[in-house]
Amino acid sequence: MAVRKSDFVGNWYPASPETCRREIQRWGERARGLSTKPEKTVGGLVPHAGWYYSGEIACNVFKVLSESSTPRTVVIFGMHLGPTSDHVVMVEGAWETPLGNIEIDETLSHALIKSFRFVEETPFHHGMDNTIEVQLPFIKHFFPESLILPIGVASRNEALEIGEQVARLAMEMDLEIIVVGSTDLTHYGPNYGFTAKGVGEEAVRWVKENNDKRMTDLMVGMDARAALEEGMASQNACCAGAVAAAIAATEKLGARRGELLVYRTSYDVEPHTSFVGYAGVVYSY
Repeated sequence: MAVRKSDFVGNWYPASPETCRREIQRWGERARGLSTKPEKTVGGLVPHAGWYYSGEIACNVFKVLSESSTPRTVVIFGMHLGPTSDHVVMVEGAWETPLGNIEIDETLSHALIKSFRFVEETPFHHGMDNTIEVQLPFIKHFFPESLILPIGVASRNEALEIGEQVARLAMEMDLEIIVVGSTDLTHYGPNYGFTAKGVGEEAVRWVKENNDKRMTDLMVGMDARAALEEGMASQNACCAGAVAAAIAATEKLGARRGELLVYRTSYDVEPHTSFVGYAGVVYSY
């Protein structure tokens, strides 16, 4: 089977299997659980910076998902795609991780491309994308037998339709899946050309208490369309299409509740005039 090589390993996350496992186990031991025990978790939202900044948050989401779900396939929506971008899907092969390769769910991918127009990626023809790749060691650790379906979703209304169709196809084929959307929140500061409130503590508070909070409230409230519109209007979700698709898919799968597990910014890890917000959300019923 053809294998897609990792592009960000050894930089954004550890290349050593032992170091990957050690980090995941350390974060897992102090992970936060849901406030109430769900019947089942069906998906979530994770950040995708380097593990140094946001790995613990993503790990927390995957750990919680693993406690009540044993999916055949983990569907991952991501990629930095604007409203005029093409949707993207990896249709075949496997993807390399330090913990072992993960195979693509070719059954689900080939069913999906009959419904929408996608750029089709293979192990030998693909772009570089951190939004999905940095999640793969977590998936391999917590769901070692699962397949994946990596999908890049453009930030337009069709994102909701794609999310719903993924869930619909899985149910029609009796495939158990969980759905994860990958996005960071506000990219603030001179490095990102966004300084609406200047720099310093006032700017940090505004991002946390206003700009990011509007987005996390919509994520938790499972308002896919409003989250898509908010992300495009306020620069508080770099993958607004992925957020919308994931929410739409989890709702179709039966989720009725979202919970914010963790929120922080890179400023909390390493203060700087430029910083990024991160959130971990879980959907359940």
